[in-house]
Amino acid sequence: MQATANAPQLAADAVDYRTDPSQYRHWKLSCEGEVATLTLDIDEDAGIRPGYKLKLNSYDLGVDIELHDALQRIRFEHPEVRSVVFTSGKPKIFCSGANIYMLGLSSHAWKVNFCKFTNETRNGIEDASQYSGLKFIAACNGTTAGGGYELALACDEIVLVDDRNSAVSLPEVPLLGVLPGTGGLTRVTDKRRVRRDHADIFCTISEGVRGGRAKEWRLVDEVVKQQQFADHIAQRAHELAKASNRPAGAKGVQLTRLERTVDAKGYHYEYVDAAIDATARTVTLTVRAPSAVTARTAAEIEAQGIKWWPLAMARELDDAILNLRTNHLDLGLWQLRTEGDPEVVLAIDATIAANQDNWFVRETLGMLRRTLARIDVSSRSLYALVEPGSCFAGTLLEIALAADRSYMLDSADAENRIGLSALNFGALPMVNGLSRISARFYQEEGPIAAVKAKEGSLLAPAEAMALGLVTEIPDDLDWADEIRIAVEERAALSPDALTGLEANLRFGPVETMNTRIFGRLSAWQNWIFNRPNAVGEHGALKLFGSGKKAQFDWNRV
Repeated sequence: MQATANAPQLAADAVDYRTDPSQYRHWKLSCEGEVATLTLDIDEDAGIRPGYKLKLNSYDLGVDIELHDALQRIRFEHPEVRSVVFTSGKPKIFCSGANIYMLGLSSHAWKVNFCKFTNETRNGIEDASQYSGLKFIAACNGTTAGGGYELALACDEIVLVDDRNSAVSLPEVPLLGVLPGTGGLTRVTDKRRVRRDHADIFCTISEGVRGGRAKEWRLVDEVVKQQQFADHIAQRAHELAKASNRPAGAKGVQLTRLERTVDAKGYHYEYVDAAIDATARTVTLTVRAPSAVTARTAAEIEAQGIKWWPLAMARELDDAILNLRTNHLDLGLWQLRTEGDPEVVLAIDATIAANQDNWFVRETLGMLRRTLARIDVSSRSLYALVEPGSCFAGTLLEIALAADRSYMLDSADAENRIGLSALNFGALPMVNGLSRISARFYQEEGPIAAVKAKEGSLLAPAEAMALGLVTEIPDDLDWADEIRIAVEERAALSPDALTGLEANLRFGPVETMNTRIFGRLSAWQNWIFNRPNAVGEHGALKLFGSGKKAQFDWNRV
């Protein structure tokens, strides 16, 4: 991405997740009434990093950054849109997936972070289908392979052109010695319900499956002749739009460029601050509440647009999380703090709850949900520090509930409170579909009911501890030493072991398609991307396109 004038201390090769349609090199977004079309027409010379060409509509992180932005603009700027069509601007090729040469040149961390963001973007498509009244059609007007098919899998319907040549495929295992890395393997079984033996064949052949067999095996929903393809897609887009409750006459809210400053001390926004301590390998991520409630009705909220605190804060927090994950791999511990009046946060939450049928409030709630979910799946240790002057209440309490541990100062000299709102009980679920409170108590009715009874209240340290909402409540005398020791001990542990530990503990026994995707990415793909059979000197991923045959270690581990 291009360097920004207000980021003099940001490394030259750092990724900037901010973009807009005027900067797109790979996607074209068009909206005609209730139907939006996202056309993938990749500029092969516009990779996010040098050293490879994005041939055959193959993609890299830069392509997905544009896609993420385009989806946000459909949600907020085009409330009239009810269905979205993905298609290709290139003949006979829908998308050939992640660029293999990019993967071969990339570091291990880059590959895994790329897969994670790509999958979060696909999850966002499914999230919009579930919550926003948007439905998605993959109009596969050519060969659809690897990550291209994984994009199609995220849609509600997949339509493949019947031209005797186009196929869908997941060729990563036979060609590269790795797994379909952004959810393909999981969505084939969990979402498409492809029979095990059919899936076994499909995922181990490079040529893929076409025509009637693709539909018979549930890999696509329809196979349509080329002459009728465009009409079929248009008809299905309008039919899916009929079931949507998106408002036809609402005025969209423009997502102007997110403002921030970046320096040696970190990332600084209006409501979010990420202060970096490079020596300690930590970052302090602080979220600030506004000084007062400035909008209480749907009309007032829409009038504020992107200045409305829940949306402004969520956009800033999302950007900070993405930058920390991609550009600061060594900052292994995030210390989570808040600043402000918890009563103000609870009042804003009450406004959200009262107006959640409004399209803009609903989309903002979705932005909060997806941003908080990014925290859950970030491979960083998370400590919440609850101190006097903090506002871990309602929506912002979710940040503390997402943490691996939460420390609350039991001060004799200053009031320190946390608070609960209706939004803590299901409106902001984790990727396993549970509220963080429900997941915290393993869905046990007694502890959840005890916490629910305190909705709307502000809780002192002893009460928060008794309810199980915080980990420890050190007093003034012990606070500094206890936090210092906890931070130093965590920083001394293996980051690999911590990634595995945290991925196992955060979601408990409840599994969903999404937790399975992220679990497999954290464990299986992380391991496979390190193995010589994939990335060694004679590995399949390293040798792809060279004409040489991979040499495998045949021992099974």
